[in-house]
Amino acid sequence: MSSAEVVLGFLEEAEPWRLRSPQFPSKVGGKPAWLSQAGLPSQFDLECEKCGLPMVFLLQVYAPISGQDRSFHRTLFLFCCRNPECYSHNDSRCMKVFRSQLPRKNEFYSYDPPPDDEPQNVSEEDHNVLSISGLKLCWVCGCPGNKACSRCHTVTYCSRHHQTVHWKHSHKKECLSAEAPTVAASPLLFPESELVTEPEEEGKEGEDREDAESKGGGEQGSVQRSTDGPSSADTLTEADLDEMALHETEDNKVFQRFKKKIASEPHQVIRYSRRAFPLWVSSNHVPSEEDIPPCTCGAERTFEFQVMPQLLNSLCVDSTGASIDWGTVVVYTCSVSCNHGDQYCSEFIWKQDFSSDQQTQDKET
Repeated sequence: MSSAEVVLGFLEEAEPWRLRSPQFPSKVGGKPAWLSQAGLPSQFDLECEKCGLPMVFLLQVYAPISGQDRSFHRTLFLFCCRNPECYSHNDSRCMKVFRSQLPRKNEFYSYDPPPDDEPQNVSEEDHNVLSISGLKLCWVCGCPGNKACSRCHTVTYCSRHHQTVHWKHSHKKECLSAEAPTVAASPLLFPESELVTEPEEEGKEGEDREDAESKGGGEQGSVQRSTDGPSSADTLTEADLDEMALHETEDNKVFQRFKKKIASEPHQVIRYSRRAFPLWVSSNHVPSEEDIPPCTCGAERTFEFQVMPQLLNSLCVDSTGASIDWGTVVVYTCSVSCNHGDQYCSEFIWKQDFSSDQQTQDKET
């Protein structure tokens, strides 16, 4: 796709086999359909930086780069913490994203495109991605895990936390039984759906790009603070009031643009447009170029896709108290999609939340 084209992602039901690794899916929920079957993120890599508990899979986007052989197959994997208390305002440490890519000729998949029909020799275990190329994966979340149940030695886990969850959920009844453990849906996993995409309808493309440039990825998108010091307490108070009024006006303008932009496709859950600009929900907490670290290879990171707040409606995370939440989750990736062999490469996330005023306003409208 061109750098200016915006592709929208929507949720759709799909047969389970279509959401497994050999089909190179884009999907939300369930267990990750790993791309490279080597070099997966470690247990430490997948821990929440706030609470230390293992994260769970949120979504993956299949995004090959045309004309770049090392990225013939390329998928971005997004993980998040299930602990609502970790979702502090505008704090991204509860989420992580990893990139995996392979050339067309690789040791894991056929050179030819995957078949359109369901494979006949796929077992239930393969359907649930319980093991890949001999690698032990967690029964609960599908991430690397070599901690086996000490009684039956049949199932493995990434952590004691997930072992406890599985024991209480179903394994207590099944452990040491003659029957194989059931592949019951984990209470920690999000509902699984396919991510289907379609181009955003062309409209005021030039105007949208101009607005995006003025809102995202630089200092010019931020409200400028006065650099002149006040001469008295009265002057300080007046300056503060002026700045607050300016900020509220700018924040409302950005929020209204966000709502207007998504109004024609209210069910979109991702917006993809590599090297373009994200659609911000607020004028607060917009990153400058210095806020986005370069890739480990030295190349700059650029915007690739963002997760929309509408996705939360499909994750079954509503609760009477705290809940996982975001305004938008913006993913920045290596601009040259550098090669790390079979290793999964960590990329950068910027979580922006709604302000309390915006949430109140949205409920009223």
